[in-house]
Amino acid sequence: MIGARACDTSSSREIAPRGGSPPIRLSERTIGWRTALGLSAIAVGVLGGVGLSTFQYADGFGYLSEDPAACVNCHIMWPQYDSWQKSSHHTVAVCVDCHLPTEFVHKYMAKAEHGWNHSKGFTLQNFAEPIEITQKTADDLQANCLRCHGEFVHQQSVGNSMPECQHCHDDVGHGPRAGLGAPMRPGETAPGDAL
Repeated sequence: MIGARACDTSSSREIAPRGGSPPIRLSERTIGWRTALGLSAIAVGVLGGVGLSTFQYADGFGYLSEDPAACVNCHIMWPQYDSWQKSSHHTVAVCVDCHLPTEFVHKYMAKAEHGWNHSKGFTLQNFAEPIEITQKTADDLQANCLRCHGEFVHQQSVGNSMPECQHCHDDVGHGPRAGLGAPMRPGETAPGDAL
C-alpha cells in the first residue's frame, strides 16, 4: 500500500512504506522530535545567514589582515588613521605592529578580543570618546616599542624599571594630538594658549 493511513489517532500513526513492507508506527514523540529538529535547523540557518551577512557587510576578513585601512571600517577611528599617516612611524609600522602582540596565536586572540569589544561598544554606544587604549593594549604597545627600539633605550632604564615610552613620545605613532580630541594632562596647555 502506498501512502499513509492512521491506525490509532490518539497515540501513534502508521505509515505504510513503498513496496509492500509492513507499516511503520510513529509515535507522537517521534513526530514532536522531528518538528523540533526541523525548527532548530531553520533557526540555525537563519542565525548563520544573518551572521555571515553581517560578517560580509562589515568586511570581516579585512580584520584578519594587517592593512591599516581595516581599522577605519569604524568611523570613530578616522582621526587615529589620519594622524598615523602624518606620524613619523607611518612608513615603518602599521597598526598591528604597535597595538598587538607579535606571536601568531596571541595576535589573533587579541584581534578577536578587540573585535568583540569594539563591536559591543559601537553597537551599544557605550565607549569612551575619544577612544581610549586599555591597559592590556598599552602593555602590548610598550613591549612593541622595546622590541624595535630596545637596544637604543636600555640605558634609559632606572634600576629595573623603565618609564613607558608613551610618557615622552606620545605623538610618535599618531603624530601631534591635534584633531584627536585627547584630553590634556594636568597643567598642560595647547599650542597657542596663553600661559
